Amino acid sequence: MTLDLETAPGAKKSNSSGAAESPCYGALDLGTNNCRLLIATPSGRGFRVVEAYSRIVRLGEGLSQTGRLSDAAMERALAALKVSAEKIRRRKVVKLKAIATQACRGAENGPEFVARVAAETGLQLQIITPREEAQLSVAGCLNLLDRKAEAALVVDVGGGSTELSWVDLTSGGLETELAKFAAGRLPIKAWLSIPIGVVTLAERFPEGPAATETWFRAMVETVKDEIREFRHADPLRPIFDADRAHMVGTSGAITSLAGMHLGLRRYDRSQVDGIWMTRDECDVAAQTLLRLSPQERADEPCIGSERADLVLAGAAILQAVQELWPCSRVRVADRGLREGILMSLMSGVGTKRKRRRRRRGRRSGGASPVNAPE
Repeated sequence: MTLDLETAPGAKKSNSSGAAESPCYGALDLGTNNCRLLIATPSGRGFRVVEAYSRIVRLGEGLSQTGRLSDAAMERALAALKVSAEKIRRRKVVKLKAIATQACRGAENGPEFVARVAAETGLQLQIITPREEAQLSVAGCLNLLDRKAEAALVVDVGGGSTELSWVDLTSGGLETELAKFAAGRLPIKAWLSIPIGVVTLAERFPEGPAATETWFRAMVETVKDEIREFRHADPLRPIFDADRAHMVGTSGAITSLAGMHLGLRRYDRSQVDGIWMTRDECDVAAQTLLRLSPQERADEPCIGSERADLVLAGAAILQAVQELWPCSRVRVADRGLREGILMSLMSGVGTKRKRRRRRRGRRSGGASPVNAPE
């Protein structure tokens, strides 16, 4: 299964047969920290991105203290959602799935905010369950899984929660998992959602004048306390102990770590998405961050001012998982929920087209056109 994730704003598809432009599908993810939109067209077994939009909105700011979404946070999110709605209309998206995650799940006024979004933007946000969030994360990262490994642990670090999914790679047939996804039959053997993300962890452990090892370790141990009693993944433990498994890390904090590890002068998704890092390299990147002041972190081109106070919380979450489920290799994913949504929306699209062409061919007494546009 190949995904063409080339971003091509304004791109239009044409072909010599004069067939209509490929339909656009949309995936919108309103998280605790970010609002993200992908618009794409089907391409072979995957899709081609025609427009991408991302804005840090910090919807969950202060939620862990008050239990409610603040007025300022809702206004920031609404501004980003209005931009997203306009892009969706302009691209004439034929099918859209818009989701909201932990912030709206946990906030007392989450449903009220979702209703306001519908009234002001026309977007119908669906507050998804942690289980569906884990499934979408795995679906979005399927083609980053190493088929030579026996298991993988997909770690999706969000703003308000972290989803961990243990994937069995020994059953084979991963090329068919997209079709299975519609029926919820991904090869996930166990999954866990913990109510800790980069925003909630950073708020729980505010940084002092300088980051210290003691402060960082307190965050790591807090996350480990949420994970260590989970036993459902234990059947896969021997595979991890024998280093026949790997990790996939998807989050802004993890991609920032990877960009810094690569020494990029400007964040470049094409260089980050899919790269492998060793556990030692992850540790070195975290230690480098600890030595930087908040302003120095903000000046890092792959972090910036909007993530400077959150990236160490993300590193602590990754460190906690690595200590409990050690893997010598980590694959960095600049993808996740939105890609999983698009794959679920488009599953079967190519098959349906082929069936329609075969039916037309039978009616006309001929074969399906050889060069029919996919």
